[in-house]
Amino acid sequence: MAQVFTKSMARNIFYGGSVFFILLFLALTLDTSFALPERDQRHQLDLSTEVGQRIAKGKVLWENNNCIGCHTLLGEGAYFAPELGNVYTRFGNSKEAIKAYIQSRPPMGIPGRRSMPQFNFTDEELDAIAEFLKYSSEIDAAGWPPNIQG
Repeated sequence: MAQVFTKSMARNIFYGGSVFFILLFLALTLDTSFALPERDQRHQLDLSTEVGQRIAKGKVLWENNNCIGCHTLLGEGAYFAPELGNVYTRFGNSKEAIKAYIQSRPPMGIPGRRSMPQFNFTDEELDAIAEFLKYSSEIDAAGWPPNIQG
């Protein structure tokens, strides 16, 4: 017993499906907007605090020195050097270890190997970049990017 598929049936399926997916999109958008403040640590970005100012300065250093040209941060950037979205935890939750690593880079690099350049940051700049990387490591990215070594 074959049933005829009419234009009105097709139109009803189209409109019904469209309404369903628009409502689903709105529900997911609303859920995300409520979940983000808890996951992205935005309370730390308050520029009236010293920590917020250091994070902002670290972000400026990150951008001005084109760190994303070699590193990825939360899955965005180049894949030449390691992912830095979890560098704070990989270095034992120590900003001092991050600063020491950045300072220890040889001025001329390592012959025959890819190596991070020596940026000659001041102590204040080192503290700012370490604070920015600490902040980035504390963002709950829901397991993104996958397969981060560390």
